[in-house]
Amino acid sequence: MILRKTYKFRLKTNKTLTRKLSQFAGCSRLVWNKALAFQKERLNAKQSCLSYSGLTKELTQWKKQEDLFFLKEVHSQALQQSLKNLSQALKEAFDKTNPKQFPKFKKKGQRDSFRYPQGFKIDNNNGRIFLPKIGWVRYYKSQNVIGEAKNVTVSKKGQHWFVSIQVEIDVEIPKHPSSSIIGADLGVVRFLTLSNQKYYEPLNIFKKLKNKLAKLQKKLAKKEKFSNKWKRLKFKITKLHIRIANIRNDYLHKISSELSQNHAIVILEDLKIVNMSKSAKGTVENPGKNVKQKSGLNRAILDQGWREFIRQLEYKLTWSGGQLIQVNPRNTSRKCPKCNYISAENRKTQATFYCQQKDCNYTANADYVGSLNIREAGLALLGLGGSSLEHLLKSQPTEGV
Repeated sequence: MILRKTYKFRLKTNKTLTRKLSQFAGCSRLVWNKALAFQKERLNAKQSCLSYSGLTKELTQWKKQEDLFFLKEVHSQALQQSLKNLSQALKEAFDKTNPKQFPKFKKKGQRDSFRYPQGFKIDNNNGRIFLPKIGWVRYYKSQNVIGEAKNVTVSKKGQHWFVSIQVEIDVEIPKHPSSSIIGADLGVVRFLTLSNQKYYEPLNIFKKLKNKLAKLQKKLAKKEKFSNKWKRLKFKITKLHIRIANIRNDYLHKISSELSQNHAIVILEDLKIVNMSKSAKGTVENPGKNVKQKSGLNRAILDQGWREFIRQLEYKLTWSGGQLIQVNPRNTSRKCPKCNYISAENRKTQATFYCQQKDCNYTANADYVGSLNIREAGLALLGLGGSSLEHLLKSQPTEGV
């Protein structure tokens, strides 16, 4: 089985190297923005977007322009990778089954990065990497890079530069030590509720620090742009954003690791998170409804980091020989797990489920009910319903039921 893994190290930089890395990231950003503007012009003119090969021909012409001569100083693969990323982003945006957000123009200082698909070299012994047209760069080595390196991404976070090395490793298919199957319901009041009645509280780290962030941003607005005081405040804001992201990721890693180690199969809803967190403002002609409540829900969803959690859980289960299954979320919050009666009236409040069917009146926490229904839907998808389900429940350890 082929596993993909990424190693990330902080680079050891100086002023000269920092300028070079910033130049490469800036040129990659410029190519992305020019190509995106070019594709938007074609769409506005009712023309189809150019393919990646068509964009590379445009890139060749851009390099010949006098005002873009500096593009020749950057390795062509890094610039071509920006075009590949844009082509993929446009493809995903027009995917009718699961559309993602339309790509946006990139701003200086926000997620600066560039990628090499080939041409790089890794020296494990001395903890350094060769980047074409930049040279050998040392990094803070925490472990050896094992596997066949497929690509390298250089990125900036705060004041530091990092290198991410994606590798492929050919390993035997591992056998998960557990046979447990668990259903899990993602929520806002509770971050995650399991079908064994265990649940995890939300971290809400952005909510806890947003007032501090707002104060810094208000101070920044009063300073002269690009002055020394403005730069110092800007650095503090960036540092706070990084702290929020690091705390959130640490929390998600702990939960995803625990689930992947204790359960062979984890079943979640196939949520369209992009659609769920869309703005409700609407337009001047068609203003949105309940905008304040919807914006609060959007912030809560994004603060929880649902998408990142699902990503972490999926690859960790794969590494341990487990599996992540996602099911249709339809009626998972409305169906009674005891009598199978489906009604919107079963869940009149966010927290409580109360079955309206006569002679049933089953009541429980709404998120727990959702996790039971999610588990049942996942078992049906696996072909383990009915008598097979009864047999499974008897043979399963209680922690997974």
